[in-house]
Amino acid sequence: MKIEILGTGCPKCRSTEKVVREVVDEMGITADVQKIEALDEIINRGVMMTPAVAINGEVKIVGHIPSPEELKELLKELR
Repeated sequence: MKIEILGTGCPKCRSTEKVVREVVDEMGITADVQKIEALDEIINRGVMMTPAVAINGEVKIVGHIPSPEELKELLKELR
């Protein structure tokens, strides 16, 4: 599974990355977690508000820090 956090490095983006990494560890998921900070790449994916989270190339969360529960539900659906 590939999980990307899209954001320019603001506090909300860093918090999103922390939540993602904690949930992945807690759930025991093998995932390649990457941080995408290049603004042109973020815009090319159609994201106009950060932070955003893409799972396996599909943007699933935009414009807010996901709660651990929200992220767990998304990851359970994709397992």
